[in-house]
Amino acid sequence: MTDHALRLLQQHPRLAELAAFPFDFDLDRAEHVEPVRLASGGPLRPVAGDGAGGTYFVCADGSVLYADSEGSAGIIGSSVDEALEIVIGLPGWRDHLDLSPADGPEKILARVAETEEEFREDYGIDEARPQLRAALGLSERSPVELIGMLHTALLRTEPDFLLLNAEEGCAYDLLDRHPRPPLWEPVLAQGRADLTALRAGDRTVWDAMTQDPVRRRLALRAVQFDRADSDLELLRYLLRHEAGSSMTDELRLAAVLVGLRGDTEDLPLLDEVRKTDFDTACGLSEMPRPGADGAALREWALGLDEVFFGTDPSDEPSDTWTDLAADQGLTELARAALIRMLDGIELDQGTLRRPDAPKALDTSPLSSLAHDFEQLGDLPQALRAQRLYAALQDTAWDRVSARQTQARLERGTAQLAQAGRTLAALRETLAAPDDSLRHWQGVNLGRFIAEEHYALARDLADADLPEEARAALAAAEEIRGELSGAAATAVRELAEDVAERVRDPRDLR
Repeated sequence: MTDHALRLLQQHPRLAELAAFPFDFDLDRAEHVEPVRLASGGPLRPVAGDGAGGTYFVCADGSVLYADSEGSAGIIGSSVDEALEIVIGLPGWRDHLDLSPADGPEKILARVAETEEEFREDYGIDEARPQLRAALGLSERSPVELIGMLHTALLRTEPDFLLLNAEEGCAYDLLDRHPRPPLWEPVLAQGRADLTALRAGDRTVWDAMTQDPVRRRLALRAVQFDRADSDLELLRYLLRHEAGSSMTDELRLAAVLVGLRGDTEDLPLLDEVRKTDFDTACGLSEMPRPGADGAALREWALGLDEVFFGTDPSDEPSDTWTDLAADQGLTELARAALIRMLDGIELDQGTLRRPDAPKALDTSPLSSLAHDFEQLGDLPQALRAQRLYAALQDTAWDRVSARQTQARLERGTAQLAQAGRTLAALRETLAAPDDSLRHWQGVNLGRFIAEEHYALARDLADADLPEEARAALAAAEEIRGELSGAAATAVRELAEDVAERVRDPRDLR
């Protein structure tokens, strides 16, 4: 995991020339065609480029990320030394991205030999390669071993090294097309391990389920997709303790899995769980009560299982897995999946079409994405989702509500001027409303709009932009003047505080 070879290239111009030609690793081309960043926010240092506009970046752990000029990127080595072994040992490595150890030595050697023969017609690789390897202290590896190294590196690209266009926020495609495990596999790994331990009677894991709601949820999801007749006791245990989390999807799942057995002895437990709190009583309101027969209990459970659950993890909504990933601290896994979802919607808004009304869009996935990104602390991606969501709203109420949230996110990303423009567009909608905004002045929406204007005025003042702050304050005061009842009262204290901070010193003379 070193960059010994890179230092030698930087110190010795002759070696740098050999790396640049014929191996197309050119230190003088260390500038990418567009601004980029890692989705994780980690450091990214360009060190070389190639003649096709691609760039080699070094990441925080020393891994080398290659990004081409067409919007694809991938890890090609765990260090610069390893990347150079691949670049020098496989000068046509970009033509071998589809190869893997599974292809076998015969196919790999034939493909590499064919590519290198083409190189020999134009470049003196047979003389340059051993010379550069020796000077840089790099090992001489077989093409089969190098393909294995490249394949292993490429598979590490996501989620930790997902590359984004820094201005637009969209992700680069993967450099290769090798299949990856579905999202649910890494997310469910802990749950599957815990389920195995629960079935083995490991009391430490049984006890952990009482204290750790995330592990409990994962264990229940593991049982959902790996059902066994012997699980009834552990299901009762998980159900009893999940009730402490109120009405979660996993609580409904636990009740369904218990109910599928059709055992009337479970009806008192299920009824006790149902009475845990108001939300649970509502969520399980259709569950059979004590005194019902086993057939009714099983029929209820089968109906919910068919609608909400099932036995195939690939049928689960993607937000099940991104939520569970985030809850486990698998932040980059969740972030990468969410960014890919948002990219897909931006690329084809037709994916939002409602099945029951093909000409109408269901924009709720965008709102959910904005919320999920904000929960991850990724405000730029939350703002990206919210802007698209706001642009697709039909009614005045929905446009105003969406722009209020958009302005808040713009403030959170220090885009104060843009937040001001967003609120100006919001006020234009208020000035020419449709029936949906008939009563906005007396409800929470009016209060939230006023609060966002005051918050912008405060932030502008803190940014030493007094004129802009006073203009935002004037707009806030105008909106507050239109509010009625509790909405007006709720913003009074904030209004007084912001007015004090924004007030022109000349007003005190």
